[in-house]
Amino acid sequence: MGDVVAGGFTETFHRSADGLRLYARDYLPADAGPGRLPVVCLPGLTRNARDFHELALLLSRHAALSRRVIALDYRGRGRSDRDDNKANYNPAVECGDVIAACAALGIARAIFIGTSRGGLILHLMAAIKPDLLAGLIFNDIGPVIEPAGLMAIRDYLNRGRQPQSWSEAVDMLKENHGAAFPALAPADWEGMARAIYRDEAGMPVADYDSAIAEQLKSIDFGNPLPDLWPQFEKLGSVPLLVIRGENSNLLSQETAAEMKRRHPGMMQITAKGQGHAPLLHLADIPEAIHAFVSRLD
Repeated sequence: MGDVVAGGFTETFHRSADGLRLYARDYLPADAGPGRLPVVCLPGLTRNARDFHELALLLSRHAALSRRVIALDYRGRGRSDRDDNKANYNPAVECGDVIAACAALGIARAIFIGTSRGGLILHLMAAIKPDLLAGLIFNDIGPVIEPAGLMAIRDYLNRGRQPQSWSEAVDMLKENHGAAFPALAPADWEGMARAIYRDEAGMPVADYDSAIAEQLKSIDFGNPLPDLWPQFEKLGSVPLLVIRGENSNLLSQETAAEMKRRHPGMMQITAKGQGHAPLLHLADIPEAIHAFVSRLD
């Protein structure tokens, strides 16, 4: 059970297969008609459920077709337990956690939105638990990860610099991502900071286990990164929407084109003025998402 909080969602906790206490936000609509599929939101590598707050409100409070939206914190992120076994911070274990969350929350079938790491997890779910997948939205992710983009993530996550104020947190985000996100307004940068960092006595603190960023240091970029084309091929019958940041350095235009070739029914939109990974509540993205999910009910 959870408690309704002022933000319009219920906070819930459930257990992973190995006993960790994991957190989810459950946005329950005032009037969800019968047959409307829920939406389950999976964040990026070091991100958490807060990334989806604005989009979740838009979908759960839609004037005509409101629906249930759930956003998860993986183990080691947000309000979920940290894992003493750091090797468990991997997509296969996290995929099992997503499946466990769906079981705990009574979800037999849903539309999933996967941002970055979340999309990788969904590739694995296509092989492990395909019956859960009524439709997929990949936010700036595909079967091939561009090495330059992953190296950039590795580098900025491991710089070791911690903001000493909320204004400095915003400045650091602009410094790292400003060139790729010219579409963002000041309020968007503030919102991004509040999603990434938690507040401890008025100070911003990175809201994930530092071991997750440490793992990236062990990647040998001298060898090609493994791809997930075999897993992607299993998605041929699953409705798919791909959102690519116009300035993305992780999902290339070539990979997106090959995804379309292999999945002819795939829909694609470009997040103008955004890089990796796009904020999903901006511009025309929410309506594109709403139109996609409405077709699947």
